[in-house]
Amino acid sequence: MHSVHEFAKLVVQNAERVIVGKRQQLVYSLVTWLCEGHLLLEDVPGVAKTMLARAMAASIGCSFKRIQCTPDLLPGDVTGGSVFNLRTSEFDFRPGPLFANLVLADEINRATPRTQAAFLEAMAEGRITIDGHTHTLQPPFLVIATQNPIDHEGTFPLPEAQLDRFLMRISLGYPTIEDEARILDNLQLQHPIETLKQVVTDKQLLQCQAAVRQVFVDPKIRQYLLQIVHATRQHQHLALGGSPRASLALFRTGQALAAIRGRGFVIPDDIKHVAAPVLGHRLILKPESRLRRVTTDQVVQEVLGSLPIPIVEEPK
Repeated sequence: MHSVHEFAKLVVQNAERVIVGKRQQLVYSLVTWLCEGHLLLEDVPGVAKTMLARAMAASIGCSFKRIQCTPDLLPGDVTGGSVFNLRTSEFDFRPGPLFANLVLADEINRATPRTQAAFLEAMAEGRITIDGHTHTLQPPFLVIATQNPIDHEGTFPLPEAQLDRFLMRISLGYPTIEDEARILDNLQLQHPIETLKQVVTDKQLLQCQAAVRQVFVDPKIRQYLLQIVHATRQHQHLALGGSPRASLALFRTGQALAAIRGRGFVIPDDIKHVAAPVLGHRLILKPESRLRRVTTDQVVQEVLGSLPIPIVEEPK
């Protein structure tokens, strides 16, 4: 897994020229892409959610499109559609912004449910059906969606089924005073995103995605992650626990994190590290637990603390 480790190191170090003091979030973003999943960034405005997406795209040198979601955004504005060509007297297909390697859906919860649904087929199957014709999206393909958890006016909350399509949900959070001072220095003359250079290729990304699938997962680790998910289904604070898709997500993200750390096998710490961003948005709290201000992250940590950690040996 040396190649994946070197790939991740180049991308993260390059993106850190723009995203200061958020290495863990950059690693999570890369984990999502290596697993061929999609990422939900949930945080307040002004903490560089958009810049993170642009920095990732620039570092890998892939095509990037940004969709500003608003209530009047139509599904065709996202997927594209057929336009009548007066010269040929035929309809020509014009692809929408979803036909890019990295798509940023900014403030996705401001789009109507009908438009939100336009993302589903692309995110789940890597293809889009328009006017009865299916168009396959060119890999690598990643959707990074953002939403503001504080502002609820004029928004359409993502339904549970669509939240489950996102492999991970993370928050950037506010920078420390030292990191914010560095940000001021970096932005004094020019935004560093304008000079950010490509350090790897999309072909290398595809090779690393294939390599991640080869990471060894011991049967004890498989049982451990299954116990985590099954424990959420019986937890006193939860109305809905993790689905089998959550188990698969833990499995895949554990593989990717192990590869990024330079290992060809998964250890329990890998699973524990990704558990909260993988499971948090898939769990539904009971109303009474929500009133007590219990969070899904607290539930995940409680589950992790209640289970015995398996002891595994490095495969020979």
